[in-house]
Amino acid sequence: MRKNRNLLFFPALIVLSSFMACNNGGTVPDPNPVDSTRIEAPVLTQKVNKFIYDVMSDVYLWYDEMPNIDYKYENDSKAYFDKLLYTDDKWSFITDDVQALTNSFQGIEKTYGWSLAFGEFRNSPGNYFAVVEYVYPNTPAASAGIQRGNIILFINGANITDQNYTDLFSGDNMTFTLGALHSDGIADSIDINLTALELNLNPVVKTSIVNYEGKKIGYLFYAQYISNYNTAIDSAIQNFANQGVTDVVLDLRYNPGGTINAAQHLCSELAPATQVNGESPLVTYQWNDKYQSYFTSLLSTGNIQINFDKNVPVNLNLDHIHILTGHGTASASELTITGLSPYMEVTTVGDTTYGKYTASITVVPDSLYSASYAEEINNWGLQPIVLRYANAWGVTDFKDGFAPTINARDDLLHAYPLGDINDPLFAAAIEDITGTPVVSAIKSARVSHPEYRIIHRGFSKFDANKRELLIDTGETIFKK
Repeated sequence: MRKNRNLLFFPALIVLSSFMACNNGGTVPDPNPVDSTRIEAPVLTQKVNKFIYDVMSDVYLWYDEMPNIDYKYENDSKAYFDKLLYTDDKWSFITDDVQALTNSFQGIEKTYGWSLAFGEFRNSPGNYFAVVEYVYPNTPAASAGIQRGNIILFINGANITDQNYTDLFSGDNMTFTLGALHSDGIADSIDINLTALELNLNPVVKTSIVNYEGKKIGYLFYAQYISNYNTAIDSAIQNFANQGVTDVVLDLRYNPGGTINAAQHLCSELAPATQVNGESPLVTYQWNDKYQSYFTSLLSTGNIQINFDKNVPVNLNLDHIHILTGHGTASASELTITGLSPYMEVTTVGDTTYGKYTASITVVPDSLYSASYAEEINNWGLQPIVLRYANAWGVTDFKDGFAPTINARDDLLHAYPLGDINDPLFAAAIEDITGTPVVSAIKSARVSHPEYRIIHRGFSKFDANKRELLIDTGETIFKK
């Protein structure tokens, strides 16, 4: 967001009606009488509420569906924001810690360095356990020897419950009890102590090249779409090119999304060269009627269509790709799937994706108001949905997500390392590529276990927010 700029507000058509007195001399009642029993919210709260109203009534995709609520009488700004949301909108959000949110979007997190799935056994509902999905290198969890598939049973000696499980994302210093899997459940094992650190996290967590049945398969695990780390994508893709990779498996099973610029960059390095060099459309945007008309009148193509970027430093010129997916695959990850599909064969392996076909912008008070006016409320920020996107075939509104081409279960209690050919999702992709099944090595300590279900998963307390597809609107949406 640019400083000291205002959102482009469109003038409203105001209709003034005059009322004639009745022939009998009566008066017309006030259609909006003042309710003397209502008490106005504190001045600072009203200021936050006005910020919410000014943004949502202008740029929100469903602005014309908003209820008519007088913000002056709303004492809880977050509750007021929620009241304005369209029925189908499960993505727009508000925060009173916008700096921490912005840092998270850029890969700066106070973290232990792990991504977790929280589960419960069907024969023991309410008792949660956590399983490590992956660990970022050079983090407290990595230094402690934590690995994918490790089980966490207690936090500071207490059970993991629906009240405290998010502490594993955002606590400062904690003791965690690791668990050992047995046929009848999980027993506690050893305690470890971790201190969270603020870290810059490279989302390219794992790359490898597998030679199998005459195919050279490049594996890339991408944790989130962060434009600051596009050079890490460049390095991985350039290595694939240098090594003569014939097939790519892109692992997005836990990727909640991120910025569209990062998605555009990655897609441009994978797609057929003719489409990239020709700058074919990756996705098109549909704003609310005011902004769609405005951008169309300006011939502002960059605000209504995103094309492949022919200036990326490397292009693999693929005609097919395998993408590993799961319920955590959202937003920019889904844009990658749907954006590439018109131009190449996209085979998805795993489970159904999240279902996120909209995009948002970050709006802070000093984007709208003078610095002196905004100062008191500058810790607040809004992330409203401002558009829906569609691929070159017009595919949009996939609220139920994308079902996989090939079903494969990600059994975390028997997890293999990322990039291991025995990992069920990667193995299924390799089999589809080569036509030869991967004969998995059976772990000597493999233990059967009761049926379980995953009730939540993620890496950061901001994961739900990262499912937003973040866009850089450019200066055309603002005015001085």
